[in-house]
Amino acid sequence: MNLPESPTEVRKLIRSGKWSSPTTGVAPGYVQANLAMLPREEAFNFLLFCVRNPKPCPILEVLEPGVVEPTIGPGADLRSDLPRYNVFEQGKFQGQVQDVTDIFHDEMVSFLLGCSFSFENGLVAGGIPVRNLEEKRNVSMYITNRPCVPTGPFSAQLVVTMRPMQPEEAVRATQITTRYHLTHGAPIHIGSPEVIGIKDLDRPDFGDPVTIKPDEIPVFWACGVTAMLAATSVPLPLVITHAPGHMFVSDLKDEQLTLF
Repeated sequence: MNLPESPTEVRKLIRSGKWSSPTTGVAPGYVQANLAMLPREEAFNFLLFCVRNPKPCPILEVLEPGVVEPTIGPGADLRSDLPRYNVFEQGKFQGQVQDVTDIFHDEMVSFLLGCSFSFENGLVAGGIPVRNLEEKRNVSMYITNRPCVPTGPFSAQLVVTMRPMQPEEAVRATQITTRYHLTHGAPIHIGSPEVIGIKDLDRPDFGDPVTIKPDEIPVFWACGVTAMLAATSVPLPLVITHAPGHMFVSDLKDEQLTLF
């Protein structure tokens, strides 16, 4: 199947069960979002966590309790329009599903947070190779040794995505992605993965490993999976998140969220 080009087409395929793969490369030019759904009684603390950790958790939209149609995706349903969801009860992973209509309830608040898939189109347009796109793989994601600012009961280590490139490409990639401040912005680290606690690039904590050529260095961006770790750091009755790499594709254009 060819990669769908429009957000509406992507969401239609997902809702019908015809697309359950990672969304990297789909609907190029449109903003993708991480999802976290949690009980309203802890929604304010989680919102504060995101505000205090804007690099990994840039807020695109927060919905009212029980609401499932976001303004950044009119006609969408957050219970069915992501390819895969992770379900947690009392902080424990219960499994992965393709629809959460039966378990989502009116006391849950949904958060949509920026995703680095959104700036990959800008990198490609700038002549920067994106290895996970080239190899048709999910992006590599790693849990680092950098703690986020804790808020209320929520805490997490920073999660990063990694894209290998030549040093001169890394400089250009920094210039390009700095514009996309609501989809993680500039890299948080370049080279030397051990400095941020990553021992083996071939064994990501989430996603897939990609080829790193001898003349390339790893470039790391903050990742919204950080929010998943934070939301599940507390034994809440129910938390629903996107499965890493399986994002909500919005109607926003990437260029609508740039700084300049």
